[in-house]
Amino acid sequence: MRVKSEVPGRTTRPDRGQATVLLLAVVALVVVALVATARFGGRVVAKEQAQVAADAAALAGVTGGQPAARRVAAANGGLLVAFLGDGVTVLVSVRVGVDVATAKATRAP
Repeated sequence: MRVKSEVPGRTTRPDRGQATVLLLAVVALVVVALVATARFGGRVVAKEQAQVAADAAALAGVTGGQPAARRVAAANGGLLVAFLGDGVTVLVSVRVGVDVATAKATRAP
C-alpha cells in the first residue's frame, strides 16, 4: 500500500525503515551473545589457571615440601592457601584471583 507523500509527485510506503530497526535488534542481540561468551570463557580460563597452579604446587610439594609448593604456586600466579603432606602424599589448595583449586600428588615408588 502506498501513501501520498507531503512532497508532490512522491508516494511512500508505511513500512519503510522497518528493516533498520530489525537490523539494530539483531546487532544488539549478537553483541550481548558475544559479551556473555567472552565472560564465560574468561571464567573457564581463570578456573583452569587455578587448577594448573594447584597441580604444579602439589607435584613440587611431594619432592620439596611446603616451601617448594609455595614457590611454584606463586610462579603460576597463585597463593598457596593449604598444604597437607605426610611424606608420601600431598594435598594442596591454591587461590588464583577468586578461584580456589585443590590438587593431590603422590610420590611414586
